[in-house]
Amino acid sequence: MNIQDAQKAVDNWIKEHGVRYFNELTNMAQLTEEVGEVARIIARRYGEQSEKESDKNKDLGEELADVVFVVLCLANQTGINLQDAFDKKLDLKTKRDHNRHHQNKKLQ
Repeated sequence: MNIQDAQKAVDNWIKEHGVRYFNELTNMAQLTEEVGEVARIIARRYGEQSEKESDKNKDLGEELADVVFVVLCLANQTGINLQDAFDKKLDLKTKRDHNRHHQNKKLQ
């Protein structure tokens, strides 16, 4: 599934199972909450903090999917074609960063 198809799938889900999109500010708060859940898992599982027993069954993939879902909601409700935006960004980063990363001694 490409990003454009994912945006359509989220829009169809909202129409079939939701009442409406939450407003943009609510979705931004929701996104912050979901990113926080991802950060908590990564900090405790891969960082130096010990993982709490209550966090050991958390699924990082599921939490990342929550982030993607809310991002797709925000794109839909603000009229952004995220596929086009992503393709443009990837092209920009490819042109701008290719040599820079290969020349970064910290990455070697």
